[in-house]
Amino acid sequence: MSSQFSSYSTEELVQKLKKQKRVLILQGVLIILMIVFAVFSTLEKGISFHSFLPLFFSPMFVAIYLDVRNIKKTIQSKTEK
Repeated sequence: MSSQFSSYSTEELVQKLKKQKRVLILQGVLIILMIVFAVFSTLEKGISFHSFLPLFFSPMFVAIYLDVRNIKKTIQSKTEK
């Protein structure tokens, strides 16, 4: 089964990998900030919507991480040929 990234050239994959890594880092930082604010909000006001907000963005982080991993695998398989 071919990867969704197999139709890209190696240069396009490298550019996409750089962009996805930046997005992954930004998303991670935002989730960490949301967790910190959720903890403080929960301690101050009790459980509310803000307490669970990081949980809604976590699947997006996982999806981006899996994309980065798939791009790395595709680049590696193209360079081995």
